[in-house]
Amino acid sequence: MAELEHLARSTSADPDLVAMLTDLFATYRSTRPAPTELLDLDRGLWAQLDELGLTRLTASEASGGSGASWVEGAALLGLAAAAGAPVPLVEHGMLGAWLLEEAGLPNDGALRTVCRPDPSGRALNVTFARDSASIVALWEDADRWRVADVPTERVGLTQSRNLAGEPCDTVEFELVDLESAPFVDDSVGHQFHLRGALARSAQVCGAMERVLEVVLTHTREREQFGRPIGRFQAVQHLVADIATESSLARAATDTAVARAAASQWQDPGMLFAVGVAKSCVGHAASVVVRNAHQVLGAIGTTLEHELHVLTKPILVRRSEYGSVHEWDETLAELAASAGRDRLWPLILTGRR
Repeated sequence: MAELEHLARSTSADPDLVAMLTDLFATYRSTRPAPTELLDLDRGLWAQLDELGLTRLTASEASGGSGASWVEGAALLGLAAAAGAPVPLVEHGMLGAWLLEEAGLPNDGALRTVCRPDPSGRALNVTFARDSASIVALWEDADRWRVADVPTERVGLTQSRNLAGEPCDTVEFELVDLESAPFVDDSVGHQFHLRGALARSAQVCGAMERVLEVVLTHTREREQFGRPIGRFQAVQHLVADIATESSLARAATDTAVARAAASQWQDPGMLFAVGVAKSCVGHAASVVVRNAHQVLGAIGTTLEHELHVLTKPILVRRSEYGSVHEWDETLAELAASAGRDRLWPLILTGRR
């Protein structure tokens, strides 16, 4: 019980930071250009975030970061996603800066993205690769892990875009750059996947909460047959499902974030906690996106409307760092191995 109470106290980010982030992204949302089908890096916003020390918010102060916890980091990710901000906060700060620290490599603050190349040195779907000065690669070499920081001009790059319209490229590394990189502890490879999954969950939660705001505004303002459509029971059911699923996803994600922050990612129950978050977020995403577009109808599919800036990234993020099916399988395996007698402790602590 004491552990649960401690986690409950650990889910709240610094209120001054949250207030500043809320104002920053509200201003960004109100002043950004009209949405288009493409989401290119917003260099002006990135420069502003960098000046405020937000691009490496969770990196240690010794490495040039701000030294904040994952609770503050998750708040930043959620609010940025809610504003549809096309900036690589996860890739550059939450993952890239951490990998460089683990490998003992210098970090000059230049924009970076991350990837896990295959044995041949090829990495698919590397977000913001074309915009990065350097690419941080986590590479498995004979059952050990290496971290390489490779300038973008040294890699082959085939440009593409994902469903959200973001830069999402194929990167080809020279094996010599990967083979000469320093080794890191074996736990880094496992933790990288968990960190990426939880970061994406925080982003999806923020976006879904903004979707709920957009939907509520529409149901109050849009009238049909002489009254707001929010008074129709069928619409109310759709909105209620959006709110319910978003809240469940938020609760699961906040619990995992709090556990990560409290234990510096050393809690043995992190796999279960992140799995629950990723599963809840993934299933919620389907309901939220479907219902939101049903409520808004044709207007929600127009290029000028904000909704697609939120829903398309939601659909992309839910499948990154493990699909919904993969995480559901992981949870099922953990539950089955715990057995009847250890299932409740597994739910409470994440440990069998």
